[in-house]
Amino acid sequence: MDLTGKRVLDVGTGSGILALAAARAGAEYVVAADINPNAALSAGENAVANGLGGRVGGLCSDLLSAIAARPLFDVILSSPPKHAGEPSDLADRGWHAGPKYRDVADLFAQARDRLKPDGRLFVMVSSDSDLDLFGALIKKAGFQAHLAHEHSIVIESLIIYELSVSHDA
Repeated sequence: MDLTGKRVLDVGTGSGILALAAARAGAEYVVAADINPNAALSAGENAVANGLGGRVGGLCSDLLSAIAARPLFDVILSSPPKHAGEPSDLADRGWHAGPKYRDVADLFAQARDRLKPDGRLFVMVSSDSDLDLFGALIKKAGFQAHLAHEHSIVIESLIIYELSVSHDA
């Protein structure tokens, strides 16, 4: 994907791998956000180590709560926790999002408020996720979903949806 000149947000960045990929794809600036302060710090450090420190910044944030609610981003990327269930600790929140995905339920509504009018949200989920619940959250936030890519890894499939603001919203 050509991200030349785009402002990008990576929600749930972890190590920052998607943020770094976005910067390498030409993004003007990338915010690498994660609820885990160690992950946000690591993403920033990884950007510096890869010569992208001036274009990628780590931010500790619960979803998008630490980011102003106005259109700021051309593209938002997220690979939210794939499984429901109570996380055992802060690091486990990368895999488990609480009962009924409570910890990521607001992702789509928050993202909509921060996307530019023609912006896109790319979200990667697993075939093991509650796809019906994710679909309902996406629709409630006023997005239309388009299957961008699906990749089978034997025991599950990884699914990337491209979300755009619905004209019916």
